[in-house]
Formats: sequence, C-alpha cells, structure tokens
Amino acid sequence: MFLSSLEHLRGTVGFRLTLWYSGIFILSSVLLFGLAYFFLSSSLIRKDEEAIQVRLKELSALYQTGGLEYVEREVTIEKKFERRNSFFVRLAGPDRKTLLVIFPYQWSDFNMKELEVKGLEADPRWIRLPSKGSKHFLEVASTHLAGGYLLQAGKSTEERERILRHFREIFAAVMIPLVLCGFIGGAFLSTRALQPIRHVIDAIHSISTGKMDARAPSPRSGDELDELVILFNAMVEKIESLINGMRGTLDNVAHDLRTPMMRLRGIAEMALQSNCSADGCRESLADCLEESERILEMLNALMDISEAETGVMKLNLTRIHVPAMIDEVTDLYRYVAEDKGIELEMASPGDVTLTADPARMRQVLGNLIDNALKYTPEGGRVQVTAQVRGKEVLLGVTDTGIGIPAEEIPRIWDRLYRGDQSRSQKGLGLGLSLVRAIVRAHGGEVDVQSEPGKGSTFTITLPSDNLSFSSPSIIENLSKL
Repeated sequence: MFLSSLEHLRGTVGFRLTLWYSGIFILSSVLLFGLAYFFLSSSLIRKDEEAIQVRLKELSALYQTGGLEYVEREVTIEKKFERRNSFFVRLAGPDRKTLLVIFPYQWSDFNMKELEVKGLEADPRWIRLPSKGSKHFLEVASTHLAGGYLLQAGKSTEERERILRHFREIFAAVMIPLVLCGFIGGAFLSTRALQPIRHVIDAIHSISTGKMDARAPSPRSGDELDELVILFNAMVEKIESLINGMRGTLDNVAHDLRTPMMRLRGIAEMALQSNCSADGCRESLADCLEESERILEMLNALMDISEAETGVMKLNLTRIHVPAMIDEVTDLYRYVAEDKGIELEMASPGDVTLTADPARMRQVLGNLIDNALKYTPEGGRVQVTAQVRGKEVLLGVTDTGIGIPAEEIPRIWDRLYRGDQSRSQKGLGLGLSLVRAIVRAHGGEVDVQSEPGKGSTFTITLPSDNLSFSSPSIIENLSKL
C-alpha cells in the first residue's frame, strides 16, 4: 500500500516540480558557496603572498643599508618576540648553507633541509614546502643579496587553512536547513501553483458522476492558470446549457408530438377500418401528409430554437441593406394582407444597414408580420419600421389587432404556448420563441408593447455591427468567451 502510494506520488507533476525547484535551489546554494569559498581562498592567498613579499623587501632594505649585521640583528630581535603568526626567515651563504634562521616552534614538522638542496633561478620564486604530518605548507619567497647571499621569507598556510576549514564547517551546518527549506519551499510552491489544476480535476470528477453544476473556483491571480479555470468553467456552462437545451427539446417533442401522432394514427385507423372509396382513401392520405408536414415543421422549429438558444446556430453574417430586406419580406405577405383587407406598409430611411444573417432576419420579420396579419381584423393596418439609434438598429412591427393581455405577455415567448385568443388561429406556438432565439443569437433583444383591443408593437434591437456573434461551432463560441 505504501509503495503504491509512493509510486503514485513520484508520478505526479507536483512531486517533479518539487524536485526541480529543490534541485535548482540546492545547486544554486552550492554554487554560491563555491564562489564565496573561491574568492575567500584567493583573497587569503593574495594577502599572505603580499605579507611575505613585504617582509622580504624589508629585510632586503636592511641588508642594503647595514649589510649582514643589520639583517642578523633584525632576525635575532624577531626570534626573541616570536608570535604565532610570525614569519619564517632564513639567510643562506653563497654555498646555500643556513647562516641565520627564524623558525617558530610550531613549524617543527617542516623539513628545512629541503631548502638547502632546492635549486633557485636568477629571479625569486615561490617554494611550497610540505609538512611531515599535516596538510599544511610553508610558502617561501626568495631573493638574492649582494655577495651571493640568499634571503628567504615565508609563512605557514595553517592559519589560512583554519579560516577556510571554519568556513566549510559553517556551510555544512547551514546546508542541512537549506536542503530542508528547499524541499519544503518546493512542495509549498508546487502545491500553490497546481491548486487550480486540482480544482479542475475535482470538478471533472464531480461532473463525471452527473453533477453538471460543479465548477472550479477561480484563483483570481490573473495568470495563465486563472485563464484556464475561467475557460474551463465557461466550457462546462456551455455544455450544461447544451444538455439542458437538448433535454428541454426532447421533453417538448415527447409532449407535443403526442397529439399530432395520435391524430395521424387515428386517421390511418379510420381509413383501414372503413370500406372507403378511392376518393376517401385519397382524402385520408392527404390528411396524413398534412399532419406529417405539421410534425416536421414543429421539429424543424424546435431544433432551430435549440440551436439559437445554445449558441450553436450557424449564422452567415453579411452586411444587409435593411429597407431592401423589409421590402422583400413585405412583398411576400402583401397578397395575404390584401385578401384580408389589411393595409401593409413600410417606413424606413434609405441608409439603414446592419450585419446579420439575411435568411434568419427574413425569418424573424416573416414570423412577426404573419402574426400581425393573423390577429389584425379587416380594415386594420400593419406597419414595418426601421431606424438607427446610436450603434443600434431598431426594427419594429406594429399592428392594430386584438392585442395581448398583460398577464400573457411574459408567456408568449415560451415554446408551444398559445393564448386563449390565438387558439382559433392555425399555428404551432413556436413563432415568437424562434424570433427571440434568433435575435439573441445575433446579440440583440426583442420586446413587445401591447394593449388589448388596440394592437401590439414588437421592437427588435440589434447592434449595427455584430460580427462577434457568429457561432458556427461550440469551440468557436468558447474561444470568444
């Protein structure tokens, strides 16, 4: 159980991020220590070499001033006041034999005989004399004096190594907390960074169990993960709206197709059970065709409404000259208006344009004009108007018909709803639902003002330039959120 949990932990992104962060943090700390150690060591070496060179020059100056006697006096005085950090000084004759030497007692493990056998160049150079039992060195600088004498000055690296060792011990003591801080900091940062991803995963698990209202909380950080969570929630909302639209459409179809299907079945059964003539059978088939056409019309209208309401209706947006479109639609209903004795007129300035789907907008105007003609008595008037208001285009259909009761106005947009006064007219009760769905798909709104007995005015408000409302697919709709 523990091994499987550990194997799962090793495969997580958070664990890998923690390792990467900790590794980079620890590597940076080690690199910083290495640089500090290098600069400290270089500085100490340079300081020791400068001190040795200064001491060598002082003794050389004494020799030039007072000869060998002055050097011997200085060496003797220094030997009396021997200190821990004193210098090694050696004066050798032309035969390299030691004449004078200051050799502190703590440096007894250095073999001074090696200095007598090491060959020297004409120019001074550095000699590193190793100790017998430790890792220290005696660093010696040499210079030639007049008369063939050799003067050497040096210093042990013990003090320098002690400082560097202390520095290494401090780093070793600090490194353990640094490693712990690296792992803890890496785990904390990876947890905070991946928290929105875990929220999305939890939301997906909830959705997979049927909870379509599950959403991932937004971190409100304004970064890429915040944008990912927002897009994920928008996608889930879009999917939920699509599912609800499909469910509503199926419910409506299942409920409202029952009556026409039963009527279709009744017509067929009556034709089969009766010994009808050829004319009677032909009439029954005509009734069946009429009912089937009605069913298909209902299905197409319901699908159009669902597509428009869920944002997946494909809109072929082009620039429309509104007066020409109104004139085209009114021409289709002009004969119907004349048969009923209704005056159908258009009032629009000649320069009104908007960006919309021409076929869908003709469908919207056609439904509104058709309803106006149905519910306007003989001698009435139906007027179609268009005007510009700022960056919006207003389309209106006004009639002098029977009007709509105030209590029914909120319900006229519902699918398959038909008011008491409209039941005598032929229709499906889907026209206004389709009008509102198409208008909203274009980014607009539709409203109605009506008074019973005096008529109604339907007003459509559309943006004059609404290219951003094209919705050929779900993915394209999500990308615009």
